[in-house]
Amino acid sequence: MGLTAHVLAIDAGNSKTDVAVIGPDGSVLGTGRAGGFQPPVVGVDAAMDGLAEAVLPALAEAGVEGAGHVSACLANADLPVEERELAQALRARRWGRTVEVRNDTFAILRAGVDEPRGVAVVCGAGINCVGMRPDGATARFPAIGRISGDWGGGSGLAEEALWFAARAEDGRGEPTELARTLPAHFGLDSMYALIEALHLGHIPHERRHELTPVLFATGAAGDRIARDLVHRLGDEVVAMASVALARLDLLTEEVPVVLGGGVLAARHPALDDRIAELLAERAPKAVIRVVTAPPVLGAALLGLDDAGAAPEAHAELRAHYA
Repeated sequence: MGLTAHVLAIDAGNSKTDVAVIGPDGSVLGTGRAGGFQPPVVGVDAAMDGLAEAVLPALAEAGVEGAGHVSACLANADLPVEERELAQALRARRWGRTVEVRNDTFAILRAGVDEPRGVAVVCGAGINCVGMRPDGATARFPAIGRISGDWGGGSGLAEEALWFAARAEDGRGEPTELARTLPAHFGLDSMYALIEALHLGHIPHERRHELTPVLFATGAAGDRIARDLVHRLGDEVVAMASVALARLDLLTEEVPVVLGGGVLAARHPALDDRIAELLAERAPKAVIRVVTAPPVLGAALLGLDDAGAAPEAHAELRAHYA
């Protein structure tokens, strides 16, 4: 059958990959799912092989060999040079006539707005922010960790909580209930025991993210150190959003600010209140939205945007995921 006018939408995060084949009318004709997308860990070729585990079944379900356009929103596409490298690798797979690669944060933004206009801050394991305007202008940050000025995300919050708790227990820092609540989460009676368990691998590294909800609960119970960390995350979210809005000349306009990722979607009251308060000062016309739709919807909408699809196609696609 060859290539068609369909859109192949790919949302590939660190932990999972979702794929959808979209017809010209916005209908979802095939879907696929695979594991996480981590080219820095496994290499680009192996990462593409991982995508194929979701892409090929989706194309087969749709009854097509390839699409007219591939809209890929990919984790670890943090810099333009990485986007270009990954786009070249996707073109080599010949899954579509044209290919557009974006960072996966753009998928969450597009899933949360009615047109490609607004800013999104995503806080999951890490933290990132992007913005876009209908004329194609974008705003973004490198978002590759502390070397690019980032603070926050679930992993970062867990590390900060452990730091304060360890110092509280051994006397180098201020008292905090985190010294009790963090080890208690794993059934341990001291920070020393938790430090030992983490260091020796008795508690796997990937389980550290479980400490982030403990931090929020401890702050909600009145602990000042934990509460201050929650407030600092709110400060970071608003700082990223307001800078992105300013870069796009949207700071004084009514515009969506989309919040996504596990930490922000959990709707912690103290964090929500802090973000709303500070954003009202920095961008008083901004409208906060929390997106819970699957990011593959955003990748697909971006694909329809690229293909110049009719508004009815966008509505059909949203109805499917609603």
